[in-house]
Amino acid sequence: MILARLKKRFPAGPDSAEFLLDADLRSADAVSVLFGPSGSGKTLTLECIAGFIRPDEGRVMLGDDILFDAPTGVFLPPQARRCGYVFQNYALFPHMTLRENLLFATEFRAKLERHRKVNEMLERFRLTDLAGRKPRELSGGQKQRCSIARALLADPRLLLLDEPAQGLDPTLRDELHDVLREVRAGFQTPILMVTHSLEEAYTLADRVFVYNEGKVVQQGTPAEVFERPANATVARLMGIYSLIAADVLMLDPGRNTSQLRIGDTEITGPYLPGKFKGDRVWICVRPEELQALPRDGRPLPNQFPVQLERATQRPGAMRLEFQNDLRADISRADYERYRHNKEWTVEFPSTTLRVL
Repeated sequence: MILARLKKRFPAGPDSAEFLLDADLRSADAVSVLFGPSGSGKTLTLECIAGFIRPDEGRVMLGDDILFDAPTGVFLPPQARRCGYVFQNYALFPHMTLRENLLFATEFRAKLERHRKVNEMLERFRLTDLAGRKPRELSGGQKQRCSIARALLADPRLLLLDEPAQGLDPTLRDELHDVLREVRAGFQTPILMVTHSLEEAYTLADRVFVYNEGKVVQQGTPAEVFERPANATVARLMGIYSLIAADVLMLDPGRNTSQLRIGDTEITGPYLPGKFKGDRVWICVRPEELQALPRDGRPLPNQFPVQLERATQRPGAMRLEFQNDLRADISRADYERYRHNKEWTVEFPSTTLRVL
């Protein structure tokens, strides 16, 4: 179990705005991911937990051990916290070989055990044939695997990863994800990881903490967070939703429906508990959930007339972009058939519509 209540303030300077980290996280999951935009406080959270930065207020606990407690003045140094930290730049010693980098992390062990542990780790992370190379002779993925192996050789109680896939191509990123799954299965060491990648968070995380401007704005399982964003801010941070302002015209709990107005168009949605007639809400929908059709006469129920602004290629599909940041995906074949159309209708799913 990792528990961290953190407050750290950086005052405004001549060329910088004030920043306040005010985060509260608790997790007993195998892999917890801090997700959010750059500058939102994710790496700062890791540094406070590792002991590289002293928070102004709060408490950090790992299991039953207090690593930091502002009221009592407890502040364990990094080397006493048993947190393995993997930096963005790997932080390998450039003058040492890969094997020597790993041996450095085992100085507290007996000599024979040191070499045995290092050999086991070289084999486990598929680095045996590279053991004599210096970091400059390794690829980014190889350096990343070495950095994770070195952190694990110190028998950490918690592994902290700061954007481990940064700069890796898709193939190396997939290999890294396989390594992290092996770490999860073979070492039983909980992982707290920072990422900007929505796909990475969804693939690896048991629990996701969404950061924005120094605060945790939502937390939960990947499915809970990504399928049901808490508000429009979270939906925008994920970048996978279109957000359309709408007004509530009618609520019918008996039929479990609502009537919403977008501009001059009315659509049917699910019943909205906690909302009232006249409220302004946000319709939250992913491009692949919408059906886009060339306009042909008067729109049918739940169809919204739009004008095409641009079309961009996506893997296996075309993304149509309309006014008001509305986007819809269609097949390449359909796009080629209707590519000269500027007038379209977009059909909203009435039963699965998310309203924030």
